Amino acid sequence: MRRIIVSMNISIDGFLASPEGALDWQFNYWTSEMARVLGEQLGEAGTILLGRNTYVAMAAYWPSVSCGLSLSRDDIAYAMLMNSYPKMVCSNTLKSALWHNTHLIGGGIDQKISNLKKQPGKDIIIYGSQTLVLHLTQKKLIDEYRLWVYPVTLGRGVPLFNQQVTLRLSSSRQFESGVVLLTYHPHD
Repeated sequence: MRRIIVSMNISIDGFLASPEGALDWQFNYWTSEMARVLGEQLGEAGTILLGRNTYVAMAAYWPSVSCGLSLSRDDIAYAMLMNSYPKMVCSNTLKSALWHNTHLIGGGIDQKISNLKKQPGKDIIIYGSQTLVLHLTQKKLIDEYRLWVYPVTLGRGVPLFNQQVTLRLSSSRQFESGVVLLTYHPHD
């Protein structure tokens, strides 16, 4: 059975983004080592699962990044993976998905994602997509949370969770920039 893994950048006080949705607080902490680890994690997955908003932002960004001459090798390699990987987008409003290798999932996502988990293959990874993550968390369909905790507080913003979720820490890894990758599993 395939697992669904959430990989999410969060502030130390649990926010995904500023109240306006800004992510600029992450940029000063990003390192090529983090890019390499993120690429390794993506290499262990077979499908990227996204919500509509995250898909729209990523589809506008990643196709042009693989051509960036000022990026590190690790960042370019990660961009190439993002562009080539199979992607599934959960949305009832998108009419088409033009980013290479992307498929839309409309209504009935609980059953469709349950069926996707039962198919043979590598794990499924979710980036961003807070609404989708909250929904799948409530339905107990998330198998692992990889939280990239940045050493910054936002005070307010878009929270990762809006309900109580009990998790069990399974591993941690600290990066030179002060970011800590915490891996959790649901604890029922």
